[in-house]
Amino acid sequence: MTLNSFPLSRRTMLTVAGLGTAAWLNPVRAQIAGKPITLIVSSAAGGTTDISARMLAEPLGRILQTSVIVDNRAGANGNIAGQMVARGPTDGSMLLVQYSGYQCITPLIQPVPGFDPATSLKPLGHLIDAPQVLVVRANFPADNFADFLKYVKAHPGKVNYASSGNGSLQHVTTELLKDLTKTFMVHIPYRGTGPALNDLLAGTVDFTITTPPPLLAQIRAGKIKALMVTGRTRLAALPDVPTAIEAGVPLVASSWFAVYGPTGLSADLQSRLSLAIRQVVESESFKKRADDQGAKAVVMSSAELARLEANERKMWARIVEVANIKAD
Repeated sequence: MTLNSFPLSRRTMLTVAGLGTAAWLNPVRAQIAGKPITLIVSSAAGGTTDISARMLAEPLGRILQTSVIVDNRAGANGNIAGQMVARGPTDGSMLLVQYSGYQCITPLIQPVPGFDPATSLKPLGHLIDAPQVLVVRANFPADNFADFLKYVKAHPGKVNYASSGNGSLQHVTTELLKDLTKTFMVHIPYRGTGPALNDLLAGTVDFTITTPPPLLAQIRAGKIKALMVTGRTRLAALPDVPTAIEAGVPLVASSWFAVYGPTGLSADLQSRLSLAIRQVVESESFKKRADDQGAKAVVMSSAELARLEANERKMWARIVEVANIKAD
């Protein structure tokens, strides 16, 4: 009886147990031999999508014995990067590192004819999950969320906030915060978290809500102030910063970051790439890097990732409708 005569799950167990992961991955190595893998990132450099891609690139390249290149293609709320991969080569040489806001929310507010991330891309593997942190410029006249809220209510329409784009999770989460607190704040969209954070550091905007990885160093350096986190529990990396619930606002919102390929990927190649990604995310070094960034490494199968995406799209659809969020 040959290895290929077993069902896929049984073959995986036999391979890992008897032949080793290297043997199991040899076919995918052969299929992409001589070709570097390009990770197309849907956001600008400096944000969590970019950071998660760079956390993946080196160990994935080591496992597959090829070079892995990170290519940032920001714009159109993730549609530029998504379409590029959906219409790209189907040999595993071009993959998408995607952010949940673009995967789940963008199609609700900025649909593209002939392209839907849910049907035009194949889920390969989950990377990290991270709550969001509300941070204000260093000289904002509030050092805690209660004082922040008092100031915003005393100055309706005078406080502005940055996001990584119209319809991004940062945008939708802040609109939900506005609805819950009955406040009015002005939205300024950017093409990614990196540019938004640059303007926050420069004092051009008042605050933003985004994931911890690009923020922690700036918070620790005193260049911005963290007032609350949107997770169910406090972050180990920011133990003194209360949750939104502790601050009196029933707000819980997390972002996740994952890898997708074009639908033209064969089922076998999809499975083998997923196994390689899983091996990276399960590694202690990847877990530690995620923890150090205020995030959590989360392993999911392709099917589990697809279910997560479908459930979150339904959830955010209700909020998009309530907040009346439209495309630019």
